[in-house]
Amino acid sequence: MDNKRIVVALGRNAFGETFPEQQANVKKAAQAIADLVEAKYEIVITHSNGPQVGMIQTAMTEFSRLDSRYTVAPMSLCGAMSQGYIGYDLQNAIRTELLNRGIYKTVSTVITQVRVDPFDSAFSNPTKVIGRQMTKEEADAEEAKGNYVKEENGAYRRVIAAPQPIDIYEIEAVRTLLDAGQIVIAGGGGGIPVLQQGTRLKGASAIIEKDYTAAKLAELLSAGTLLFLTAYDRLTIEAGTPKERVFDKISASELKKYIDAGHFPAITTFPKVDASIRFVSAFPDGKAVIANLEKAKEGLAGKSGTTITA
Repeated sequence: MDNKRIVVALGRNAFGETFPEQQANVKKAAQAIADLVEAKYEIVITHSNGPQVGMIQTAMTEFSRLDSRYTVAPMSLCGAMSQGYIGYDLQNAIRTELLNRGIYKTVSTVITQVRVDPFDSAFSNPTKVIGRQMTKEEADAEEAKGNYVKEENGAYRRVIAAPQPIDIYEIEAVRTLLDAGQIVIAGGGGGIPVLQQGTRLKGASAIIEKDYTAAKLAELLSAGTLLFLTAYDRLTIEAGTPKERVFDKISASELKKYIDAGHFPAITTFPKVDASIRFVSAFPDGKAVIANLEKAKEGLAGKSGTTITA
């Protein structure tokens, strides 16, 4: 395990939901990453793509409706597109920030495929809402294709699975770039979920939680730290009540008790907490940190954020 090697997972607050918002927000992420580079850390970055992949999927679906020559883009292609354009903005912002500080380091984005199990129970219990609202007729057509649809207040939207990552196919490329002193952006949006079929990798109609892929990256790269950068300072339960509790440092076993009690929101906080527990349980000498994007360096030093250990 390398204590100077860290995997950084950027939440959606580092990007925004439009092209201009993303270009503005990645500058804050770049400043945080540059601070870590100055502290001599070896860095692999993964990131959220929730709004972006939904936007791409919606746009491609509408395009197919306008021109019958084109088909709806599979989720795997939408994920690849989001990896490319988020990586483009992020690597350029990091490069600019580093050069402004007198530091030259190559920043590379790796389009990353992540293996998932075709028998993962998530495929029979999809939970991730994606794409535009549909009419009842359109929803019926989706279900006829074998897709899942969820009704919300009389409107219908497609839902897809979020299976667990098993392996990362481009991990050796990531390791080689990291060993060469580069900053690597990989596993964006959790990576492109693929099913291995002989020598072929087939894109799955799914997404992967980027927090779990971040933990998998940290595991495969023997990173000493898994760092989640978010919009809040520390893990907090029962905020605004007399029972409010803020965590500076907590063990995986104690944190699991709070999970079992249902304290962490399933969509936002739970994946970070669960991925942290998985990582430190597999690597007792490592640590996971959940900290504010603007306090990344302080979080690693234990002066801010929540540190999770075995």
